[in-house]
Amino acid sequence: MKIGVLGLGRMGANIARRLMDDDHECVVYDQNVKAVEAVVADGGEAAESLSDLTARLTPPRTIWLMLPAGDITERTITELSSLLEGGDTVIDGGNANFKDDVRRSKQLAEHDIHYMDVGVSGGVWGRERGYCLMIGGRQDDFERLDPVFYTLAPHVGEIDRTPGRDGLDKRAEQGYLHCGPVGSGHFVKMVHNGIEYGMMAAYAEGFDILKNRAKEELPADERYDLNLADIAEVWRRGSVISSWLLDLSSIALAEDGELSEFSGYVSDSGEGRWTIDAAVEQAVPANVLASALFSRFRSRVDDGFGDRLLSAMRNQFGGHVESHNE
Repeated sequence: MKIGVLGLGRMGANIARRLMDDDHECVVYDQNVKAVEAVVADGGEAAESLSDLTARLTPPRTIWLMLPAGDITERTITELSSLLEGGDTVIDGGNANFKDDVRRSKQLAEHDIHYMDVGVSGGVWGRERGYCLMIGGRQDDFERLDPVFYTLAPHVGEIDRTPGRDGLDKRAEQGYLHCGPVGSGHFVKMVHNGIEYGMMAAYAEGFDILKNRAKEELPADERYDLNLADIAEVWRRGSVISSWLLDLSSIALAEDGELSEFSGYVSDSGEGRWTIDAAVEQAVPANVLASALFSRFRSRVDDGFGDRLLSAMRNQFGGHVESHNE
């Protein structure tokens, strides 16, 4: 299948590469010429502008956006609405607010252009591991683009099949799911990220407690100078708290047990905030998720080892670099 990929950052470029690895054709565009050249070197077809991108695709066109949430996505979708034709499809795979999806879908529907929202989890490891995809939009668009989603997904792999799933959607165990109408994909991804905040905070706090057991203020016979890299590693092996986040923590701690390259200033992508907004709107208690979000705010004025581990985890799974501009 031939598809346009617009936005070649950490994830967009590797989405294009994973598609091309499975013989899909990708026409790629980004304002960063070097990013385009890098993907073209791996088999992509370069576009020089949005109009050139649409011209290089055959109707019904599909354009996958991997852009930051906000103004740049808004401007791009507005411009595409004047370039695309009825029956074409725009996919937003960035971290958009699901309410923006609903509005944009209506905006494009005025031109008979279809819209899909895809929550993408997998970070910088996605080309090799595959991406977990949470998809919102029309059922017929989902079925038509199933080959694209199947290629990007991680598939069953080495994960044991879940007993009792007879009669349930077989695509879920392949790592992709049509969640429902427009907005539902990003809504599910939003809650996924809220949960991620809580899990990361639990690991960070736990390892902070372990590290601080060596404090001189404690009785000498109750002090332990613990090897955190080894603890993370042993917990990966059969423990009930094993997870990919723990795997990534183990990598970071093995590289540097003090996590000295991180200051502990922990950013947030916005999805944690949106999750709490939804919890308030729905009157659903979310004590752990709210606390995890507020802990990130606190890290920006008072950071410690646990916050450095949070930063290290974000860097491991998403290539996120600490920013002090928030």
